[in-house]
Amino acid sequence: MTAQPTNLKGLDLLAEIARLKTTRNAVILAHYYQKSEIQDLADFVGDSLDLSRKAAATDADVIAFCGVRFMAETAKILSPEKIVILPDMDAGCSLEDSCPPDQFKAFREANPDHIALTYINCSAEVKALSDIIVTSSSAEAILSQIPKDQKIIFGPDRHLGGYLARRFEREMLLWPGICIVHQAFSETELLKLKAQYPGAPVAAHPECPPHIIDHADMVGSTSAILKFAVDSPAQTILVATEPHIIHQMEKAAPHKTFIGTPGGDGNCNCNMCPYMALNTLEKLYVALRDLKPQIEMSTTLMDAARVPLQRMLDMAGHTVGQGDVGRPKISGD
Repeated sequence: MTAQPTNLKGLDLLAEIARLKTTRNAVILAHYYQKSEIQDLADFVGDSLDLSRKAAATDADVIAFCGVRFMAETAKILSPEKIVILPDMDAGCSLEDSCPPDQFKAFREANPDHIALTYINCSAEVKALSDIIVTSSSAEAILSQIPKDQKIIFGPDRHLGGYLARRFEREMLLWPGICIVHQAFSETELLKLKAQYPGAPVAAHPECPPHIIDHADMVGSTSAILKFAVDSPAQTILVATEPHIIHQMEKAAPHKTFIGTPGGDGNCNCNMCPYMALNTLEKLYVALRDLKPQIEMSTTLMDAARVPLQRMLDMAGHTVGQGDVGRPKISGD
C-alpha cells in the first residue's frame, strides 16, 4: 500500500513537482480519467497505450504515470530501461482484478483451439498468457484481420468483447469481467438526459453495457470520444465514459456543453473511477521525490508480455495511438 504523504504543509506542490521533473529528467503522463489539476501539469494527456508510446519516444529517465497499475506496467514493458513510478500502487483496475493469471491460464488450457485476444486492461502476467493485445481503438482493426474460422477467447471485458462480437458477427468466448465505472451507468438517467436535451448525441465507450450502447450515436475509445465531441456540430453532447475526460473537451471546445451520464440513481459518484482518484498532486510529488513506488517486473515477464503487444502494433499499424475517430454506431450494433 502506498503511504500517505506527510509533512507537506506549506509546500508549493506545483513548483516542487516542476523542479523534481527537471531534476529527475522525468516525463509526467496523465490519463484522461485523472483529475483536472493532474491533467493540466502533465507533459502528455491521453489513452494508456498512446501515453506509454509517447514516453518511450522521449529521452526521459523517469516516467511518472498518473493512471492505474496496468498502464504503468505497459509503460515499463515498452521502456524497460526507464524508471516507472505510479503515485499510488493501490490504483488498480476492476478489469485487471477480475482476471487472475492462474484462472486465465486454466481457461486457455481448457480451450486450446482458441487464440486469446486480450484487452490491454489486464496485468502483465495475463498479457504474457495472451496471443494479441488490443485497445478499444485498435480492437476492430485487429479483429477484422483474424480468419472467421479462428476461435477466439476475449477477455477480460465482456462488454467490449460482446460489442465486437455483435459488430462483426463473431462468436467469442468472453471472460466475465466488467469495468465498475461503465457498468454503473444508468439507462434510466441517460433517457432522462436525452429527453431533457433532445437531439444531443450520445458518445459512449465500448466498455459500457449493451443497454447504454443501444442509445449511443457514436461508440469509441476515449481519444475517439474526445475527437467526436470536439468535431461534432452538436452544441450539447452526452458523454458515457468516466467524466474527467470532459475537462479536455471543455478546453478544446469551450463554447459547447458536455454532460456526463450519471450512474445509479443520478445522485452518486459511481460514474467516477475510484482507482484513478487515488492519484493526487501530493502523491505525485512524493513519488518524484523518492522515486517510488516503482513498477518492477522480471525481464522474462516483460519480454513475454511484449510479444502480444508488438503483435497488436504490427496488426494495427499507424492507427494505434493516433487518436482514431471511431465510427458512428451502425444498425444492429
